[in-house]
Amino acid sequence: MTEPAITPELVAQHNLTPEEYAHAREILGRVPTYTELGIFSVMWSEHCSYKNTRPLLKTFPTKSPRILVGAGEENAGIIDIGDGLAIAFKIESHNHPSAVEPFQGAATGVGGIIRDIFTMGARPVCAANSLRFGPITNDLPPRSGFPSADTNPGEEGQPSAAEAASIATNRRLFAGVVSGIAHYGNCFGIPTLAGEVYFDKTYAGNPLVNAFCLGVLRHEQITRGAARGVGNPVFYVGPATGRDGLAGAAFASQDLTEASAEQQRGAVQVGDPFMEKLVCEACLELLATGAVAGMQDMGAAGLTCSTCETAARAGTGIEIELDRVPQRAPNMTSYEMMLSESQERMLIVIHKGREAEVKQIFDKWDLPWAEIGVVTDTGRMVVKHGGRVVADIPAKKIADESPVYHREAIEPAYIKEVRAFRLDGIADTTVPADVLKKLLAWPNIASKNWVYRQYDHQVRAGSVVLPGSDAAVLRIKSDSLPVMSPELAAKVGTAKVAEKLIALTVDGNGGYVFLDPYEGAKTAVAEACRNLACSGAAPLGATDNLNMPSPLKPELFWQIKESVRGLADGCRAFNAPVTGGNCSLYNQNPAGPIDPTPTISVVGLIEKAEHVTTQWFKDEGDAIILLGDAVEATPMQGLGGSAYLQVVHGKKAGSPPRCDLEVAKTLHTTLLGLIQSGLVKSAHDCSEGGLAVALAESCISELTARNTPRLIGATVDLSNPPTPSPSPSEGERVADRPGEGNVRLDALLFGETQSRVVISCKALDAVKVVERAKLMGVPAVQIGKVGGDKLTVKTASGEFSTPLAELHDAWWNSIARAMS
Repeated sequence: MTEPAITPELVAQHNLTPEEYAHAREILGRVPTYTELGIFSVMWSEHCSYKNTRPLLKTFPTKSPRILVGAGEENAGIIDIGDGLAIAFKIESHNHPSAVEPFQGAATGVGGIIRDIFTMGARPVCAANSLRFGPITNDLPPRSGFPSADTNPGEEGQPSAAEAASIATNRRLFAGVVSGIAHYGNCFGIPTLAGEVYFDKTYAGNPLVNAFCLGVLRHEQITRGAARGVGNPVFYVGPATGRDGLAGAAFASQDLTEASAEQQRGAVQVGDPFMEKLVCEACLELLATGAVAGMQDMGAAGLTCSTCETAARAGTGIEIELDRVPQRAPNMTSYEMMLSESQERMLIVIHKGREAEVKQIFDKWDLPWAEIGVVTDTGRMVVKHGGRVVADIPAKKIADESPVYHREAIEPAYIKEVRAFRLDGIADTTVPADVLKKLLAWPNIASKNWVYRQYDHQVRAGSVVLPGSDAAVLRIKSDSLPVMSPELAAKVGTAKVAEKLIALTVDGNGGYVFLDPYEGAKTAVAEACRNLACSGAAPLGATDNLNMPSPLKPELFWQIKESVRGLADGCRAFNAPVTGGNCSLYNQNPAGPIDPTPTISVVGLIEKAEHVTTQWFKDEGDAIILLGDAVEATPMQGLGGSAYLQVVHGKKAGSPPRCDLEVAKTLHTTLLGLIQSGLVKSAHDCSEGGLAVALAESCISELTARNTPRLIGATVDLSNPPTPSPSPSEGERVADRPGEGNVRLDALLFGETQSRVVISCKALDAVKVVERAKLMGVPAVQIGKVGGDKLTVKTASGEFSTPLAELHDAWWNSIARAMS
């Protein structure tokens, strides 16, 4: 096949700027071949190079005594969990592919993140996800910050034709993505234990699909993705290369339009989870032989990325022959083979003389393999095809020295409106029981059982706390670990390992971040760590996914920059170093950009099994205690950006609740101390929907062993809530602040004031718990007791009581009804 001439138009089609193309020519000292142009395109895409975000990512805290492999070093970070054991974990996005082909886009996102984990030498033991879609019901406010494009409104209370079509599309994407995640995880045999799902018009046409995986290994089993040892052979293992997934990394680094989606259907990979299971087991078995000098999965950019990155990490070169690469399509070009992102493939560097072991193991697992190249001392990635050199590029230049941009950041004009918004003209609620049921039925708050019941969350028998509580908890057992080499077995022995309890959660609120990127991102970290504290865990580390719009517009780059600042400050405060993650930019379509949506996953360690805590009330007569302030002492009283404002008043507006990191840290430390003292029977954080929703969820969220709900009521008295009275911050009037007697009822019940947890304990321990909390500097008050078949709440405005069966029905069945 004759290669096309390199023209400015062809360069532009590869998303390279004229300056970047000139730099590529300077590196090569000549005009690139067509294959080299494709290599530069994918390796210098945002997805692979982080050229617009690298300066920001350097501000993350990445160090701690527990870090064994840090951010940016390898495919995933690794953290010590004691007794010679470690965990590897990471989160990555597959947003654009899921918008085009939701099932395969989501499935291969799961497959890719699983490979990142076993590439490190770890056995994958659990998965999680974070998902965002457009609305699946017709009850959401207009897109944040953007006028409605709908010019054909329907009858009052009914969606217009355009809205109905959008809702149908969102449901299709939602169903396809969940099905894809379930298919891959269930077939591979990994429990999907945690996650989050949000719906908002900002994600219509551009869903977000973030996949997380965690694996376990011994310290001695850490594997590096480096092409070490000049003369060592390079093996390709796994299924043959096809034309699926061509230039997927480049596709993920451009705006999503109908035209680009149609053109790039071939950029969506096709996954085979059964094949991945075989590849995983074969690779772990091979690693135990000691024959492996380096290993890397062929993820984004396929052969291109795996070859140049392994050489760059080792400071060596690599030479491969494409004629030896297994191909499942006839007459594939070098361009297609180098840019294909066909799934379940690995690149393995073997110590010379150990080739027979590779062949024996992969033949045993009935997996294709091929010796395709060799490690050199040239520092260059050389690719040969058909007897000629089709690419010859300095490996480090292409892998580590991409262009880096310091973009301009300008605060958007809408931020002034957000800060100026007040509750004047927003009527206080007079029907709190109706509001509570409406909030519980809102898909963002409603039970996600429609999602997680499609996932196998108990395979491998290590799941301790299943989906449905604040954080999932996983038991690390001896059979969780990869097989050992004879030498390692002789060193550490074959006795069972001391079991570990790992808690994990995924959090992020794009609405908060849109309204205040710094506070919103900081709040995401605080909520994730609060979820861990409620489960009895202290954080070990974090991995993040920056789902963001275009960095090319200063107002949008400001959102990105402020979000990263908030994440960094939050992770620093909670000693949760960032071990790695993913940047997904250009999440926008002709309707506009998404809300900036940083997703944070935090992993923690629970010291003892008896410290494992769940969110639901346990026994009749137990005392209910609120830790933290009842209402935020700001003009918005915790209602800014709240679910209440969106659902009841149709507004995504106002400054979101403030997140004081010192206050949050004190709360978490205090809560963990109370849990470890054996005083706490349940703990549930207050987040979306506020205190009333947290109380209701504590009554209705437990499932019995037979997967049926266990409902247990509560009687709560909020008629005299404690209210803080700090000095006003800059720009606020004292008269704007709530004090005794002027706390709004909706703020008290549905405000989302931060750093609050609802706990329950034995009635006899209530005084002790309250006093201990106060001694630690945490506001605490007993607000009620557990019991009955209703949730009854007394306030200064009166009392309301709702049968639990009604609350549970609204909360449990909402998403299923929308999807039926």
